[in-house]
Amino acid sequence: MKDYDQLRQATEAGIAALDIWRNEPRSLYAPATYVLGQGGKRIRPVLAMMACQLFGKDTQEVFLPALGLEVFHNFTLLHDDVMDKAEMRHGKPTVHVKWNANAAILSGDAMFAAACSLVAQASVNCLPEVLRAFNAIALGVCEGQQYDMEFESRPDVTLAEYMEMIRLKTAVLIAGSLQIGGIAAGAGKADVRHLYDYGNKIGLAFQLQDDLLDLYADQAKFGKKTGGDIRENKKTYLFIKGLEVADEADGKRLRELFATPARSQEENDEKVIRVKALYEKTNLRSLVEKDIEDLFEQARAELSKIDATAISAQGKKILTDFVAGLLGREY
Repeated sequence: MKDYDQLRQATEAGIAALDIWRNEPRSLYAPATYVLGQGGKRIRPVLAMMACQLFGKDTQEVFLPALGLEVFHNFTLLHDDVMDKAEMRHGKPTVHVKWNANAAILSGDAMFAAACSLVAQASVNCLPEVLRAFNAIALGVCEGQQYDMEFESRPDVTLAEYMEMIRLKTAVLIAGSLQIGGIAAGAGKADVRHLYDYGNKIGLAFQLQDDLLDLYADQAKFGKKTGGDIRENKKTYLFIKGLEVADEADGKRLRELFATPARSQEENDEKVIRVKALYEKTNLRSLVEKDIEDLFEQARAELSKIDATAISAQGKKILTDFVAGLLGREY
């Protein structure tokens, strides 16, 4: 049974071996190889394979669809960067900066087609279910991105709306990766549903932690300047939760800070300091950490509902250790 490092290495080798990236015209495929070559944790394909071996099956049963999930994830990042006008990702220029917006859009489209082709190579016995799951993932991510864009101009986004947005934009792909792994392994419908719900809670917790890390991470370990969401006036979980727990005066000040664009780097740095001070008045960090822990507990409860006789104890440990590691990053 393979652990995280082995599954990640297999993913890297699989992506590098895909023939499509060697096709012509090179100008179409070069941005895709550039993005996929930047590495990363490869969370989604790893989860798909961990789910497959959880039910005692070889990871090869889901290997190509798992690669498709990673290609799909990176396709969404290409288009997100264009829409967000992001200039850097993983410390490197984004595709639309290195090439141009048209290249990012078209190469992203090619990546989506490649992802569909890989997912469609699931075993014929489970192919219809896998394709239905993948299509639900793809639509969900699009819906989440649309909500995210709409929320940028709305001053009244609620916590419930935000949680639904990140469920679609982030958690759906994590949950769907586990779901597809379970389907490929031939798991029962009820167990696949519990696995999906487990991934959904993990995905939500993962995004809330990212929101927290953006402000409270060690900058050297985080790899970028902290407070980026505040600098960009993004209404994250911290902002919405902060409004919910702040008194009227502090809530008003928080809204004013997020409504006022900074005119210089110095003003932006000062804004981060002021927002952080408002958050700390309400002990917001501890409140969000508690919400993350609650989601993690809900996830564990879902996993415990899976028929214990149908799964491998070693496979469960590999999966849960990996997830605990993801949610245990230092702030």
